[in-house]
Parts: sequence; C-alpha cells; structure tokens
Amino acid sequence: MAGTGMTAVALLAGCSDTPAGTGAHRAASPVASAGRAAATESSRAAVAEHVRTVVEDRLSADETRFGSSTGSPCSTSSPAMFTARCGAAAQATGADASFALEQIDRREGFATLRSVAKKLRTAVAGYERLGCADAPTDAAARHACLEPAALIAQGFPDLRSGTDLGLRGA
Repeated sequence: MAGTGMTAVALLAGCSDTPAGTGAHRAASPVASAGRAAATESSRAAVAEHVRTVVEDRLSADETRFGSSTGSPCSTSSPAMFTARCGAAAQATGADASFALEQIDRREGFATLRSVAKKLRTAVAGYERLGCADAPTDAAARHACLEPAALIAQGFPDLRSGTDLGLRGA
C-alpha cells in the first residue's frame, strides 16, 4: 500500500515513477537549452572570426599593394583612375569580394559583408564594361566611370568593415 501512496504523491507533484529512459517524455532543461544556445553562438563566433582572418589577410596584401580611399589609383581624384593601374586594383578588389562571398556562402549572418561584396563585384564589372582603364575620351563615358571607380577605391575598407560587423552578427 505504501507504493500506491508514493505513486499518488508523485502524480500530484507532476512527476512520474517511470524510470528514466523508458520513453517518458521529459521537458528540456533550461540548462541544456542554454548550453546548446551557447555552443551555437560559440560556433558562429568561430566562423565569423575565421572569415575575418582569411579575408583580412587578402585585403591587407591588396590594400598595401594598391592603396585605398584617396590613396587608391581608383579614387576619383587620382590621375590613375583611367589607367591600367586602377584596372589592376579593380580586379584585385573584385577577386577579394568574390573570395569573401565564397567564405560566407550558405552561412547565416554576414548581411553587410554580403551586400558590400556584391556591390563591389557589380562596380568592378561596370568599370570593366565601360572600358574605364583604357582612358576613354568621351565625356559621358568618363563620367560613367566615376561611380564604379569610387566604390572600388573604398572597396578594401568596406569589405573590412563587413567582416568586422560579421563578428557582431550583422
């Protein structure tokens, strides 16, 4: 009779006298859920750090070689904007943007990096399509080169910002 009383107390308390592992449903413990969430966050942080590191290695090398912003041959104030020097910087920027996209392919987050890299690839394609590196003489063609060249000149810092924001989940 004592066993029946214990079962009644267990049922009233919301417990079961069914041994663990016999198919009884158990609610996930808050500690286990928090542990899984922390592991997921840790995994995402590790991926973001890896992406930042490998992309940064490429960016640093190309930025040292070509410069960026007003120091870039693609700066709209640079006399090299309509030369092969800017064309080479554009190709390097496009390659770095493509590399960044490869690193984040099918991964959550990285919205800023993804957006920046796609815009840069479009700018590089436009710069090349317009023949900007071949010193166009037509005023309209030269004017059309300004926007893609400006984006390319700012490309390395913008990609770097995208990788940094990826560490924060953006």
